[in-house]
Amino acid sequence: MNKELITHDLKGIRLFFDEPLSTYTYTRTGGPADVLVFPESQEQVRQVVDYCLSNHYPWLVLGNASNLIVKDGGIEGFVIILTDMKQVELTGNQLTVDAGASLIETTKLALEASLTGFEFACGIPGSIGGAVYMNAGAYGGEIKDIFTSCTVIWEDGTLEELTLDEMQFSYRHSILQEKKGVILSATFTLKKGKYDQIFAKMDELTFLRESKQPLELPSCGSVFKRPEGHFTGALIQEANLQGYTIGGAQISMKHAGFIVNIGGATATDYMKLIAYIQEVIFEKNQVRLEPEVRIIGRD
Repeated sequence: MNKELITHDLKGIRLFFDEPLSTYTYTRTGGPADVLVFPESQEQVRQVVDYCLSNHYPWLVLGNASNLIVKDGGIEGFVIILTDMKQVELTGNQLTVDAGASLIETTKLALEASLTGFEFACGIPGSIGGAVYMNAGAYGGEIKDIFTSCTVIWEDGTLEELTLDEMQFSYRHSILQEKKGVILSATFTLKKGKYDQIFAKMDELTFLRESKQPLELPSCGSVFKRPEGHFTGALIQEANLQGYTIGGAQISMKHAGFIVNIGGATATDYMKLIAYIQEVIFEKNQVRLEPEVRIIGRD
């Protein structure tokens, strides 16, 4: 990989070589990216993807690196983080938002416009792209409830607009988990509401999240999908696993559905702890816990 040539060919695009991803992930773990790129527009994303395709470099997008674990070996090729793409356009009761925009900040913009429907996401620490990718949800609401369409770039560099039906949303799932496509922007349709009522709902949900979740420590958010007929946190508590620690990774004492970095954790610590939880819960309850968090990278 010729660093000087890449820098020359992608002049004007912010990029770093051999950059530790632990600086950017919410767990504060993860090895280096061969090339880490911060595009500022859809055109720059296309430029990077076309460059990777032409030169046979692997590439992937991390969004804002919140609900994922990057392995300690890092990631081969180009890693694209979209946090510099955060434009929001309001047209009537629709918001069209760049994929790198903060989900939390977007809900605040909806509030300012007295638009209701986005309140459920007011405390989810992810990006718009990541939220759409996994049909993020909380407190009875999901992205699919307000989703209208999104612009996607496929692995061959082509762009496509996908509708609600085409996204095939289900619990923490979209079609993009099966086909290699990256969300560049999304449009949501909300309803006119009353500012005071929207604010009160967001205030209530923020209090619930802050009082129940370990936001004071690095984590990857909710680790497991909710198994049918059960609550993950309750299963882990009943197995007396709360507080169990491997290396610097610990099952949170505040919320058993979270694994926190109490200092010096590695991605391997996280993965070993996830596997241990799955093993214990299956032996005790015959319930298979499926990770909600994405685990990517090289060993």
